Amino acid sequence: MLTNAAAKAAGAQSRAYKLHDQGGMHLLVRPTGTKSWQLKYRWRGREKLLTIGQFPEINVARARILQAQAKEQLEQGVDPSRAQRSADSFEQLARGWHRHHRASWSQTHAADVLASLERDVFPELGARPIGAVQPRELLDIVRLVERRGCLETAGRLRQRLSAIFGFGIAEGLCEDDPAAQLGRAMKKGKLSVPHPALTSIDDCRALLAACEVDRGAAVSIMASRFLALTAVRLAAVRGMRWTEVDLEARIWTVPAERMKLSKPKKGEERFDHVVPLSEEALWILRGVRPASIGGEPQVDRLVFPGRSSGPIGEGTLRELYNRAGFAGRHVPHGWRSSFSTILNEDLGPEWRTDIDRALAHSPKDKVEAAYNRAQLLDRRRVIFDRWGELLSA
Repeated sequence: MLTNAAAKAAGAQSRAYKLHDQGGMHLLVRPTGTKSWQLKYRWRGREKLLTIGQFPEINVARARILQAQAKEQLEQGVDPSRAQRSADSFEQLARGWHRHHRASWSQTHAADVLASLERDVFPELGARPIGAVQPRELLDIVRLVERRGCLETAGRLRQRLSAIFGFGIAEGLCEDDPAAQLGRAMKKGKLSVPHPALTSIDDCRALLAACEVDRGAAVSIMASRFLALTAVRLAAVRGMRWTEVDLEARIWTVPAERMKLSKPKKGEERFDHVVPLSEEALWILRGVRPASIGGEPQVDRLVFPGRSSGPIGEGTLRELYNRAGFAGRHVPHGWRSSFSTILNEDLGPEWRTDIDRALAHSPKDKVEAAYNRAQLLDRRRVIFDRWGELLSA
């Protein structure tokens, strides 16, 4: 018979394997490290497999109780698999799917995925049994997102819903995917166009000034100005932690795994991105630092936290710019275009390569990308210092 200690100690191997308990129940350990309780039984002459739940959420004692309940159902002439599909809620399934994939996602992306489900799906369908969810209910949910004007978000939500049910099918928790055909009834997104961006330094200053008098949260206004000064991708600022900042050296090092949504695959080489901090950017960091305990930054804390324990919302800065009167003219990602356009004109063509590197654009020459990893921080610092001067003039 298994113990909790033995179950906890079971490590992943190249192939899935089973640790047997009693009465046909075993713990299946997959190569990913996921551990699932499964019960083998016979129903009307056919051998079937019931997934009871995952360890450690369900420990040994609880798994045996659920095993006993399943055997009682068999004695009453009820198929435990069908009874389970009626009992497990959509939220339980969705959170299990999220836990399963969380290790392969960046921290910011994992938080965004869960936040979208908690905001748009769980209030309506979280408590519904998995097997009772109908395509029409899911379509109503994605159409509410479409009505907000977020067609791309609605498309991503449909993909996530389908992935959740696909996970449930693989785990034996449901039989079909009611989200599979939703795309046929959804609105089509607009053709891909460049992100709206301001290309005049006067307009950039006007936007930042308009944000300063907004009644929104101070942390959002500070994050907006810091994003403008560093010209990184929004996800980098949202997930920024104090461990990445060296105030003495005046640099911010964005870890390679946060430069993209997914974590690096095995054998894939990615490099940290070093951002020299201008005096204007340092002023922002000194302004948000006193909010930490004792006036010193905690190494594991976000620099720009949201209302909960996670980062500021994915659409917070876009909404800030809309309220400032720049809807359709500028979005958070647009700062990268503003930075490139204005500085190329200001510094001249001999700085073009350095400006591209400052934006973390990879060289087209793969050999150069592999061998020329020089940060050339002195030239980058000139670029960011000049950008800070231009925005703050």
